[in-house]
Amino acid sequence: MIVFTATLQAKSGKEKELEDALVHMVSEVQNEEGALIYILHRVKDTPGKFTFYEKYKDQEAWEYHDSTPHMKALLEKLESLLADEIKLNHFEEIASISR
Repeated sequence: MIVFTATLQAKSGKEKELEDALVHMVSEVQNEEGALIYILHRVKDTPGKFTFYEKYKDQEAWEYHDSTPHMKALLEKLESLLADEIKLNHFEEIASISR
């Protein structure tokens, strides 16, 4: 299992454009068989800050996601939208509930 978060901060004035691009990405990823969870969050107390929570069934599924045309297109678009580099945190799941 591959689990991580990706946090992105929009440049001032680019918040809506970034949000639209990230929401669109969710619709693209829903068709990836190995993507188990792909949730976009907006940080409530920081305008233009977003975090994805992502879970993939294995390394191969994550590598597939990372190589898709929609991921490549998003990364190109992000160059003009982000105030900072994407912050990634990788996790090892040790306990959970699911309903």
